[in-house]
Amino acid sequence: MSARRLRLGFLASGNGSSAEAIVDAIGAGELDAEARLLVSNKKDCAAFAWAAEKGVPFLCIPTVADPGGADARLAEALADAGVELIVLSGYLRRLGPQTLGRFAGRILNIHPGPLPRFGGEGMYGARVHQAVISAGVPESAIVVHGVDEIYDHGPELARRSVPVLPGDTAASLEARVKALEPGFFVETLRRVASGELRV
Repeated sequence: MSARRLRLGFLASGNGSSAEAIVDAIGAGELDAEARLLVSNKKDCAAFAWAAEKGVPFLCIPTVADPGGADARLAEALADAGVELIVLSGYLRRLGPQTLGRFAGRILNIHPGPLPRFGGEGMYGARVHQAVISAGVPESAIVVHGVDEIYDHGPELARRSVPVLPGDTAASLEARVKALEPGFFVETLRRVASGELRV
């Protein structure tokens, strides 16, 4: 497996904190990659502010009125930007068949709990952490995985364990996991770029 420069596209609905950390790592010379495009389904996406500051092209493609048309526009915009690998960073929409088909095997997401047990439709944010605590398991995990047409179903690429501490609440566990997610995504992409991990 040889090293290669990653050409990244990002999808975000909010702050896109993992995407911003990845762009910062590129700027610092810590990740051999290019940030080609950031796309959101929301016109007021908070990630657009840092994208403008850091020189990352960005675009809004609303999905509510015409999901099929939005899917086609998204796939075309990412392809036109030369994106080879898509990073989901808090993108709260299911991807459509055109984007999934055009970028099959080249879309990554990060999940804040152990998969497959604590994944699936409706399992996001505080719901994941509450489910982990309610299950009484000794540790949670952050998982970077491939994306397909089923929520949290694609192949696992990398995992980092996060211990569940005595007295943890969903909020305290969520805060600890969120603090680790951006750096772990950067680390995983670095391993992809170096050829250590294959997407």
